[in-house]
Amino acid sequence: MRIVSGKYGGIRLNPVKSDKTRPTTDKVKESLFSMTGPYYQGGRFLDLFAGSGAVGIEAVSRGMDHAVLVDRQYQAIKAIKENIAKIHAEEQFEVIKGNAEMVLKQLAGNGVKFDMVFLDPPYKLQKIVATLANLKNLELLNDGAVVICETDNHTELPTDLDGFHSTRQKNYGLTNLTIYDYQMGNEQ
Repeated sequence: MRIVSGKYGGIRLNPVKSDKTRPTTDKVKESLFSMTGPYYQGGRFLDLFAGSGAVGIEAVSRGMDHAVLVDRQYQAIKAIKENIAKIHAEEQFEVIKGNAEMVLKQLAGNGVKFDMVFLDPPYKLQKIVATLANLKNLELLNDGAVVICETDNHTELPTDLDGFHSTRQKNYGLTNLTIYDYQMGNEQ
């Protein structure tokens, strides 16, 4: 596992030493950034089920100003911190250990808004539609924000829902990527 491109491209990252996470492959990571960028002129990134932090670190490598990386597992938080230390850019990251729903409420209470969000919850606990509703209801998204959802290939996400419009869907064997654009005031 490595940073694919950008400022820190080529740096190897540590995986989470646990069987409770499923890393996003370099192929899927490269594809999701090709579909949404591939490079950015700043902005705030949220990875709500961050695992090793690889996707958020990649986003910062490609030009995002700041990334919030959230996971509830101790081993994941440890891997995230080790990986951020490898690129010597700690000031560009906030690492939070906690339950996704509680962390979203905490971020909303702090008035934080995001330009891009990556959602890759455990496949057995698919909560993407509920998480999208939380992001909207808690006003955590800037107008025009992009939300990238990674699911297994058996999960079908809706094309449109309450402010979110799917712009791309792509299958990578066992993995599906769905990309939503969020438009304020575009509720159904």
